[in-house]
Amino acid sequence: MAYDRPPAPGDLALIEGLCNSARFLKREDLLVSLDSARAWANARDLPGVAEALDVDSLTWLRRAREAVRGHLEGDREAAGYLTGLSSELLGAPRWGAEGEIVLPVATEEPVRRVVAEVLSVLAVAELADRRARLKVCRSPECRWVFYDRSPAGNGGWCSMEICGARHKMRTYRERRRG
Repeated sequence: MAYDRPPAPGDLALIEGLCNSARFLKREDLLVSLDSARAWANARDLPGVAEALDVDSLTWLRRAREAVRGHLEGDREAAGYLTGLSSELLGAPRWGAEGEIVLPVATEEPVRRVVAEVLSVLAVAELADRRARLKVCRSPECRWVFYDRSPAGNGGWCSMEICGARHKMRTYRERRRG
């Protein structure tokens, strides 16, 4: 069944958690209304987010989420949008106590802080070459974000039983028609 993969390891789960607030294959989006977004924030234990959400910040949060998903898919326009957000929401890079790179969050507003934390994790993961296995399902109807644990790191489907099987069936039918 789709969406049964274990969460991404460590801080990458933060990126996965934001992106997967939408389950397009099931036509569910937890950021579609203020009530569902507040429930999502409370379930994820995001301090102050539920109280800070309004229509404008919810729209902004959805746009940021889809830009992160787009960036994971290689969309250069999405990457440009995230660059702008990063310059607004993140401080200058620093080295942490263990010698790791840290991109500090430079906002206290709760909704923006969630996105800033996602961007910080994403940027640091890319610098450390840890983000490559965080992928978006190749099915255009799905686009679920998952951590690819396949030995070769070449998985493309959230689930071979659902999206992979649908792709194989479409390909088979196209070959038979041709």
